[in-house]
Amino acid sequence: MSKMDVVINRARLSLIQGDITRQTTDAIVNAANSSLMGGGGVDGAIHRAGGPAILEECKQIVSNQGRLPTGKAVITTGGNLRAKYVIHTVGPVWHGGHSGEPELVASAYRESLKLAVSKGIASISFPSISTGAYGYPVEQAAEVALQTVIDFLHQETALNEVVFVLFDGRTHGIYGKTLERIISKDAPTG
Repeated sequence: MSKMDVVINRARLSLIQGDITRQTTDAIVNAANSSLMGGGGVDGAIHRAGGPAILEECKQIVSNQGRLPTGKAVITTGGNLRAKYVIHTVGPVWHGGHSGEPELVASAYRESLKLAVSKGIASISFPSISTGAYGYPVEQAAEVALQTVIDFLHQETALNEVVFVLFDGRTHGIYGKTLERIISKDAPTG
């Protein structure tokens, strides 16, 4: 599947189709549930591939601060993954779009990016947060995700690379069309 790259304020923003557990960026983002105990989809795959060290750190985090609220992020080791770190964030469950879902999914991306910068992480990979079991429509999620990341990169220069690792061709295609539209809309000013 094709890879799409754009440069935003010196950082490379890429869209690829693939398996996030195989990424070599400094950090990968886990679309976690609030218990941080692993689950289905991306969450389960990251916990399986990363091994028990990730779950142990997640248990410590929950023990210290309780469940992770929607839209917030925490960081653990990458365990057996190629990525050194896993940033766990909780996206919203889709309830039709009128229960703060766009703001919460934007917060999940923004908080993950802020945490990465605060830890000196230069490259980060994201899945499509909330579009699996949580039912967020991919078209709306892609718009919020990409615009949030692009806005962040316009303000913050510490990141060198942000990769969206999209599991299937349909999601990759939607993100690609959305990115092209956002970039063409932003082109005259940026």
